[in-house]
Amino acid sequence: MTTTHSSLTGKTVVLIGGGTGIGLQVAHLAVDAGAQVVLGGRTAVKLEAAVAELGESARWFTVDTSDDASVAAFFDNVPSVDAIFTTAADYQVGSFREQTVDEAASPFTSKFWGQYRVVRAALDKLTPTASVVLMSGAASVRPPAAAAAYVAANAAIEGLGRGLAVELSPVRVNSVAPGTIDGHLWGQRPAQVREAAFSWSAERAVVGRVGTEAEIAHAVFYLFTNTYTTGSTLYTDGGYALR
Repeated sequence: MTTTHSSLTGKTVVLIGGGTGIGLQVAHLAVDAGAQVVLGGRTAVKLEAAVAELGESARWFTVDTSDDASVAAFFDNVPSVDAIFTTAADYQVGSFREQTVDEAASPFTSKFWGQYRVVRAALDKLTPTASVVLMSGAASVRPPAAAAAYVAANAAIEGLGRGLAVELSPVRVNSVAPGTIDGHLWGQRPAQVREAAFSWSAERAVVGRVGTEAEIAHAVFYLFTNTYTTGSTLYTDGGYALR
């Protein structure tokens, strides 16, 4: 029987932003599947704690995805890459009328160009059967009010994924587009803001709730291992994009 899935046993999985949140959840799945995991991020303390949690199959190096030299130095420590996923990003969301151009550019500067920079630096390390997963967001296809630049950045990431799927073949490139997720990112925001956002999102999702980091991690794991999926965007958004 022909298989459409690849094993991660003995493979090297790189997770930039893997010290916390969705990236760390993916790291657990990858380690459980027999992979060697390399975590990257700006905060050594968080990375060290994550590796202590993951065990001997994980190691870490600091990296700043806004800096070409830092990203290049990170990959000097990684001989080959079988799967890669980047969640590290720092940006602002606001209205077209009120944001400055620099503020509006932040989702592009950090989220889009950060992932672009990581994949480009990894090019010569990617194995022929490697899987690249980009992180966009369901806002790309169902824009919320007052977030035009953020919407555009997510749509650009999905377009980048399609373009790279063609250009880098046989390497597979896909995007995952979460809806609102109850986890590390929202946990850093004030409770009142978080609760209002969760209520708004739950009302608009077909499943009637926000998502979990574990659910997004399973979607990323699928894209890592399914050998016949490339150039696609997986909307793990509870049906938010349908309404």
